[in-house]
Amino acid sequence: MRALLVVLLVLATLLAWLQYRLWFGVGGTEQVEELRGRVETQARQNEGLEQRNAALAAEVADLKSGEAAIEERARGELGMIKPGETFYRVVDDARIAPLPAEHALDPDAQRRAQDQTP
Repeated sequence: MRALLVVLLVLATLLAWLQYRLWFGVGGTEQVEELRGRVETQARQNEGLEQRNAALAAEVADLKSGEAAIEERARGELGMIKPGETFYRVVDDARIAPLPAEHALDPDAQRRAQDQTP
């Protein structure tokens, strides 16, 4: 009977030790959950990079196959225009300072500016 008790005690201790390793030891459930989170994060990052690579591959194919993409880049990035075209620059009104009164097209404004000068 005593031997059976010792065997049961050894088995219970072994079970407790295995459960501890399962939950808290190296490669336990805590580390598995952490690794799952890292895998999900990496998968999302890889998906974004795959989309970027697909866009770059499409742009490379477009540059290799046609002149339209090259022309678009030359116009947008280098400001180039074709011969015979007229270039127009659109300027935002908020950045333009108003003209002083002496430079205004209104002759009355020019007279008022002259009258105000001492």
